[in-house]
Amino acid sequence: MTERITIKPGEHDVLIVVDVQVDFLPGGALAVPDGDAVIGPVNRLAKHFRHVVLTQDWHPEGHASFASSHPAKQPFETTELHYGSQVLWPDHCVQGTPGAEISRDLAIPHAQLVIRKGYNAGIDSYSGFKEADRLTSTGLAGYLKERGFRRVFCVGLALDFCVAWTALDAVEAGFETFLIEDASRAIDTNGSLENARQDLKSAGVHTIRSEQIVGA
Repeated sequence: MTERITIKPGEHDVLIVVDVQVDFLPGGALAVPDGDAVIGPVNRLAKHFRHVVLTQDWHPEGHASFASSHPAKQPFETTELHYGSQVLWPDHCVQGTPGAEISRDLAIPHAQLVIRKGYNAGIDSYSGFKEADRLTSTGLAGYLKERGFRRVFCVGLALDFCVAWTALDAVEAGFETFLIEDASRAIDTNGSLENARQDLKSAGVHTIRSEQIVGA
């Protein structure tokens, strides 16, 4: 349930824009339904935040999370990898390809960091903080802590995977965490959206809407 509060971002707040990339937008290899609808809200939100971080899915060819790497499997089926159950995806966000590019419709020239994830061939990485083995760190938590941030605001694609996992890991790392729901969109496969919402609520992630973020 959306919390009815108003927030004016300050020096200890950071907006994390998750995976707004060509392959996750309409016409992309793994298009999130209505994915381009996040761009307007994200651009408006970014104007209220001095501090913005972007994440970028960045897979090598033949990544273990690609269905094409498992001849007996189809996209959106699951398989067991060494770290547990893995949803298998169409090939997407392959390093150096146009599909991996961050959308040029994002108007966030003041973004201070782009953190790439999913580049380890055998491990998927939904979260901007930890890879899917839940052991390998991206270094994002250390960066945010060293810079003195206390509150994290998550938006982007897809709500039920990369945005939710990023928010959950932000809480685990000790940040007060907000997910801005109308600036995110979900894939919603096999009940993933409802599961993500339950996990976010249980972890104490605040769910808000973009109009609750105000400027000076």
